[in-house]
Amino acid sequence: MVRKLRSLSWFDSREYYSFARRSTLRAQGLTRAATEGKPVIGICNTASDLNPCNRHLTQVSEAVKRGVWAAGGFPCEFPVISLGEMFLKPSAMLYRNLMSMDVEEMIRANPLDAVVLLGGCDKTIPALLMGAASANVPAIVVPGGPMLSGTFRGKTLGSGTDGRKHFDLFRSGKLTDDDMEELECSIARSSGSCMVMGTASSMALVTEALGMSLPGAAAWPAVDARRYAIAEQSGTRAVAMATHGPTPREVMTRPAFHNAITALMAAGASTNAVVHLLAIAGRLGISLSLDDFEAISSKSPLLLDLKPHGQYLMEDFAYAGGAETLLQNLLPLLEGDAITVSGTTLQAQLATHNAHEQSVIRSIPNALDSDGGIKVLRGNLSPNGALIKTSAASAHLLTSRGRAIVFESKDEMLEKVNDESFHVEEDNVLVLRNAGPHGGPGFPEWGQIPLPKSLMLRGISDVVRISDARMSGTSYGTVVLHISPEAAIGGPLGAVQNGDWIELNVPNRTIQLDLSPATIEARLAALPPRKPHYDRGYGSLFLQHVEQAHLGCDFDFLKYKDQ
Repeated sequence: MVRKLRSLSWFDSREYYSFARRSTLRAQGLTRAATEGKPVIGICNTASDLNPCNRHLTQVSEAVKRGVWAAGGFPCEFPVISLGEMFLKPSAMLYRNLMSMDVEEMIRANPLDAVVLLGGCDKTIPALLMGAASANVPAIVVPGGPMLSGTFRGKTLGSGTDGRKHFDLFRSGKLTDDDMEELECSIARSSGSCMVMGTASSMALVTEALGMSLPGAAAWPAVDARRYAIAEQSGTRAVAMATHGPTPREVMTRPAFHNAITALMAAGASTNAVVHLLAIAGRLGISLSLDDFEAISSKSPLLLDLKPHGQYLMEDFAYAGGAETLLQNLLPLLEGDAITVSGTTLQAQLATHNAHEQSVIRSIPNALDSDGGIKVLRGNLSPNGALIKTSAASAHLLTSRGRAIVFESKDEMLEKVNDESFHVEEDNVLVLRNAGPHGGPGFPEWGQIPLPKSLMLRGISDVVRISDARMSGTSYGTVVLHISPEAAIGGPLGAVQNGDWIELNVPNRTIQLDLSPATIEARLAALPPRKPHYDRGYGSLFLQHVEQAHLGCDFDFLKYKDQ
């Protein structure tokens, strides 16, 4: 069905403001031939000097414009808030919902017939998808792509994952300041996001599996010419979508979420993607819960041998065929009839992909593990659920029991883990609280509690760590995250005291505090009231309306309402 262009109601009427709007276009030196009757294609750009991962999207936008002009459209680039993962405090996650509102309102309020969404790092792609889902104007995503692989003294490294490992060597005295400066100059050597399967690459993978980007868009490095070719093709495709669709709600259906979660689990990808997918589904009115993730994880073999849990990097993933090869290998487990922005079904789209033999992306019979890389845990410590990334955890700790050492804040935690005299045993359970959506505030990535220096000096490389925080997708270790409800709003994590026994049993999907319900309730009742972090502005809005981790941390008033 051919759709009427939205932009006509701005420009094609007999009222004064249509005349005024057309004259404003002329003020830019544009002729009627350049614009009249053509689909207006928005290019929603998150490029920013405050976001190095996305800085190159200025050039990617030019490639999109080429594709739009070539297909007979009229491209209009516009900026939105850009969330730089490295620079924003206390957390880029605090501002994801704000960015999604910016995206939604800019799309809805402007004369756009379709939009190309440009995003790279961790929170920008989720915010773009959330805003586009709410606006429901035809949209297509062009991920920014990962950096080139890092190199250091003859070794290939991945930023984030290997950066953390080398920083621990520095903390334990095995690397010097000069060593770290050399590493600083060589581990991240181009534009783009982290070159491991961190949150940015996880969301690019999820976006392609959802059907919201063209095939091949997820993996090519930021500086690869094929990244710009896909951008041009996306601009061309957006022109066709302006009149023929599909819209985000027609693409991001429940079968599409099944495909996205299957790919997430098979890749051993970021736990952050769980929160983002829950939020996106909420914008569409799709009922999605942690139970869905657990059910799909139990049937999705781990196929991707990529850091932080494996040995390869995103460049290797791209050269091995990227998301197309992974999805092709997973096809027996996918909903192949799901529609994509390419205008065809996922199965038909994958039928034209020619995979080649390689070791990065396994086949199902040759899987790294029989089920997915993320598990959902429940128990009296996390009634609404928690996550553990088993693909990056230590097998011997997945069934364990230990006494708690509790940190009330990030600052207390960092002070103690860096103190050589801090006494901790390898069977202790490190507990960080007050780091969730309210407690952080903003749900920061503090969950991968650094190993105490005293343990590292003894050669111990992992312990069980539990928190109501998130962790970077580049992180690793036996880390239980996203405990819900969080301690700051009265969750049972607030009742834990030093010396309490905590039992982790991943095979049984449980995380249990060895206390009676009455004791937990009494301890929580005795806690003093908390003062909110913010009493004005966006921070206050966030605290009043943000939902908990198991619901996606979106604002309650942004959920889909059937009109």
